[in-house]
Amino acid sequence: MNSPQLLSRIRVVLSRPSHPGNIGAAARAMKTMGLARLYLVQPGSFPDPEARALATGALDVLRAARVCATLDEALAGTTLAVAMSARERDLSHPPLDARAAARELAQAARHEEVALVFGNETTGLANEDVLKCNRLAHIPTSPEYTSLNLAQAVQVMCYELRMAVGEPSPPAAGVIEHASHEEVERFYEHLERSIYASGFLHPQYPRRVMERLRRLFARARLEKEEVNILRGMLSAWDAKNPDRK
Repeated sequence: MNSPQLLSRIRVVLSRPSHPGNIGAAARAMKTMGLARLYLVQPGSFPDPEARALATGALDVLRAARVCATLDEALAGTTLAVAMSARERDLSHPPLDARAAARELAQAARHEEVALVFGNETTGLANEDVLKCNRLAHIPTSPEYTSLNLAQAVQVMCYELRMAVGEPSPPAAGVIEHASHEEVERFYEHLERSIYASGFLHPQYPRRVMERLRRLFARARLEKEEVNILRGMLSAWDAKNPDRK
């Protein structure tokens, strides 16, 4: 598979961007590196003249941008999502550097849809957004000044992705069909219902337990068959305990 085909399977997601200029600049950054699929989750202002002004030469990317109501909608159909964050997270995935993250995305894009997720310019991604992704990544910067503009961060990662898709592919192996974002989210909903009904999930701490379970399964990057097995186990468990459902 050639580089343009691989890049066409990678979507760039901007979650709750507040400045329209950053949307336009991000579109331009994407086009310079051969990416074209921009998803916007609850943008502060879009369409907007400032976005068009800063999308010089990339108005096609801007016009084709998909506006989504939720991050789940933006990630629908993907099997791997990488969340970008500059700050450390106490309860999240072990962080990758930009290059390692780009290589994993490029490898997954050989067979499946993937996403690169950026947060708001001021607050970044919420913890619950990070936990909807499979990986967490950061761009190594000078410790004396770590701040990167949103569009600059998009540019860096798009460059890394372009380099990664141009690398020789590893030896061919059996194709693994990973579970989609929607399938994994439905599994988490089922899991929470079942363990709550069992009495294991303490009413005072349900969120923290589920965050840890999300992190556990995100590291594994569940396959479609594995999700089916896990949900089958939960359904059998539920059937054995109908009074607790």
